[in-house]
Amino acid sequence: MLKIIIADDHAIVRRGLKHIVLEEQDDAHVCEAADSNAVLNLLRAEPFDVVVLDITMPGRDGLELLKELKRDAPQMPVLMLSMHPEERFAVRALKAGASGYLTKESAPDELCIAIRKVLRGGKYITPSLAELLAESVVKPDQDSPASDMLSDREYQVLRLIASGKTVSQVATELMLSVNTISTYRTRILEKMNMKTNAELTRYAIERGVVD
Repeated sequence: MLKIIIADDHAIVRRGLKHIVLEEQDDAHVCEAADSNAVLNLLRAEPFDVVVLDITMPGRDGLELLKELKRDAPQMPVLMLSMHPEERFAVRALKAGASGYLTKESAPDELCIAIRKVLRGGKYITPSLAELLAESVVKPDQDSPASDMLSDREYQVLRLIASGKTVSQVATELMLSVNTISTYRTRILEKMNMKTNAELTRYAIERGVVD
């Protein structure tokens, strides 16, 4: 019996994806998780065949959780799911160990195809994502976006600051201290050779890091 975890902080998304899976394989065991702790609790209770994991979740985000899952269960495929287009997160996700990347827009048509492929040991990669991966390999470092130098957590903080949130609001959302977020902000500014949040925001909008 196929055993799947679908992790997303929106109940309607989880239920929609669960319905898609059960339409194709009605005997599948599909569990829902609203955050990273729920995912870890499910995996501690029993083994699963695949995890479908949203990138943007409260607290520890999907990329962080992905790395932990790959440390603890390196053979278990993880499909990353996001409302954002591939160019924002897909390359980071695959480099962190994801078996594939789906946008929520494409999930109704592609989810079951992707699950079957990763269960066979393959990677689910669209042609456009394959091109992004190729560019990330052959592109000289000096031509790479400045945000490529950021860690996944720094990239997450950049996105939140650029979306207009204060340091305190970011700290609350990520369940970290204000001092920790301030440290991340300082590192981001240094790595990107910038001085203000306004510069970060302009960069993020121009590069499509935020809407």
